[in-house]
Amino acid sequence: MNPERMYDIILSPVVTEKSTMGSENDQVTFKVTLDATKPEIKQAVEKLFGVKVKAVNTLVQAGKTKRFRGRPGRRSDFKKAIVTLAEGQQIDLTAGI
Repeated sequence: MNPERMYDIILSPVVTEKSTMGSENDQVTFKVTLDATKPEIKQAVEKLFGVKVKAVNTLVQAGKTKRFRGRPGRRSDFKKAIVTLAEGQQIDLTAGI
């Protein structure tokens, strides 16, 4: 996989209360592109962050219907990847790549 594709797959980390609790179990959550596959996500995380990945779980979060200035609109769907790291591995999300 080329380096540009690796940077395109991982869009951003998801920093929420629930995803922060996953760090106790060596899990990190990322927002990824809708067309990314589990092997691609695993390879991208291993190469970009220099860690060993144990498992990757993915889910597609459906966009909500919201109102903006009285007009109905719709948020986009997005895909989340919950990456379980090998024992003793960790990713510091506060530092840049």
